[in-house]
Amino acid sequence: MLRALAVDDERPSLEELLYLLNADPRIASVEGAGDATEALRRINRALESGPDGPDAIDVVFLDIHMPGLDGLDLARLLNGFAQPPLIVFVTAHEDFAVQAFDLKAVDYVLKPVRTERLAEAVRRAAQLRGTAPRIPVSEPDPDHLPVELGGVTRFVAVEDITHVEAHGDYARLHTAKGSHLVRIPLSTLEDRWRSRGFVRIHRRYLVALRHIGELRLDAGTVSVLVGTEELQVSRRHARELRELLIRRTAR
Repeated sequence: MLRALAVDDERPSLEELLYLLNADPRIASVEGAGDATEALRRINRALESGPDGPDAIDVVFLDIHMPGLDGLDLARLLNGFAQPPLIVFVTAHEDFAVQAFDLKAVDYVLKPVRTERLAEAVRRAAQLRGTAPRIPVSEPDPDHLPVELGGVTRFVAVEDITHVEAHGDYARLHTAKGSHLVRIPLSTLEDRWRSRGFVRIHRRYLVALRHIGELRLDAGTVSVLVGTEELQVSRRHARELRELLIRRTAR
């Protein structure tokens, strides 16, 4: 059972988060804090108590935009401790997900918070703390990938994805209509989609062969045109890419 702290300077948002967390059977207790300074005082008490002490906190559900210290500042401070609590960011802003990963966040939940999305964040935290129950999960849809956008889950068709860009443990999916950030490493998508015509062209890029419009050679450098975007091909991947494109053209 997890002991949690919810931090948000907007009282209605904090009360809603506390309500949702209290309703989750994996949460043993949850307290609220109205800003990062108040939260830091409570976390200091938890750290002094020790991981098995009466004031311990296992996970912090943390807003980003707050007066004074913001959520990212607080996360940086916590990273300096030997045994900090886990961090789940709960925010209305999609733009800070990569920074959140860099600060070792467990999850990044967008507002307005949906019950099932928060439950997934709790599951991840519980799993890291070694307390997650074994719950059977359905197999993922191989033709679509769920993405979060403004608190709404949308399903992006794999065939619409032109290329994928690495962002640490995240990946940005690019389509003709826009891009979406998902919490999946590029290496995982490479393994999953290799049989679907995706090929690694660079440590940063995974590209769908069918969406490559041109292969360009210029002064020893190789690049591909995907839609209107030109992507660099690393030397180690250039030969394999050329062979795959030749084979594809010969069919």
